[in-house]
Amino acid sequence: MGDIFEGKTVLVTGGTGSFGRKFVKTLLTRFNPKKVIVFSRDEFKQYQMQKEFPKELYPNLRFFLGDIRDKERLYRAFEGVDYVIHAAALKHVPILEYNPSEAVKTNIYGAQNIINAAIDQGVKKVIALSTDKAVNPINLYGATKLAMEKLLIAANAYTGSKETTFAVVRYGNVVGSRGSVIPFFKELVKKGEKVLPITDERMTRFWITLEEGVQTVLFALRESVGGEIFVPYIPSMRIVDLVKAICPYCDYKIIGIRPGEKLHETLLSEEESMHAVKVKADNGRTYFVVLPQFEFESKDIQKWQKYEKLPEGFIFRSGELLHIKDAKLRVGLHPQRGALPPRAGSLRPYSCLPTRR
Repeated sequence: MGDIFEGKTVLVTGGTGSFGRKFVKTLLTRFNPKKVIVFSRDEFKQYQMQKEFPKELYPNLRFFLGDIRDKERLYRAFEGVDYVIHAAALKHVPILEYNPSEAVKTNIYGAQNIINAAIDQGVKKVIALSTDKAVNPINLYGATKLAMEKLLIAANAYTGSKETTFAVVRYGNVVGSRGSVIPFFKELVKKGEKVLPITDERMTRFWITLEEGVQTVLFALRESVGGEIFVPYIPSMRIVDLVKAICPYCDYKIIGIRPGEKLHETLLSEEESMHAVKVKADNGRTYFVVLPQFEFESKDIQKWQKYEKLPEGFIFRSGELLHIKDAKLRVGLHPQRGALPPRAGSLRPYSCLPTRR
């Protein structure tokens, strides 16, 4: 497989976040891009990242201070850019419930600014990161991400003579990312806590490592023709099992569900599965690809028709996954493994089977 980044300029919005840093490091160490631009609004994080990636060793790395709410700044940053990975977002669910207008400004208006700047500046591809909370959303964060998905997909219809394409990657909670419950639990254990707080015993969540997130975006960048939503086939687990994986001798206490939270998350709804396919990629991973419900001029969306269609009633929901006894391997906390395991047979979800109603 060739280097799609050879001689290309790549810009990552939210490039100083957990995913952004991992993706930038991947580009700099595994590929040969002409230039990698980190676009973010936090100057201190950029300063820290500059120390991690010194100019002497990474002369093709650039830092661009800016906010995706600022359309003019995006236009300047996107000049000469080939690929944009849009990872910038406000994402803390309870906080956004109390600050809805701020979420709208960044996650929706910011996404529209990305679209306009990308088309006008001749960017070739834009891949935007979304979340399982965008499926049947009950919180403001999920609603803004759903709107972002709709904006990105529809943007393929009005690129005119430009070659810009837009696609979305949607996945679940990232193991160890900033704001994740795993670092929170580990910090409590480090302080000597023997009872960890959980919201509800029934709660389940999808989990993905940063590496798997990066691989999903790379797959989408290589294969997208415009209008797709890429969903990785990833495991989930109960929060109570996560507690035992992190601290086998700890107990837990119920503190109640926070504002905007669900008991279970969905990565692929029954309605979406009606126009989605299952793809086994060259990297050994499996992806679901949700196809747009309307065709775009000059977009070769027919390439996906050769792949396996999903069965009627298919739903990819965290609450319907098989329980896995070895929680340490499940969430990538095993000290000798350190990452989510490959697609073990025990990870096969109930939702791979049709749901009869």
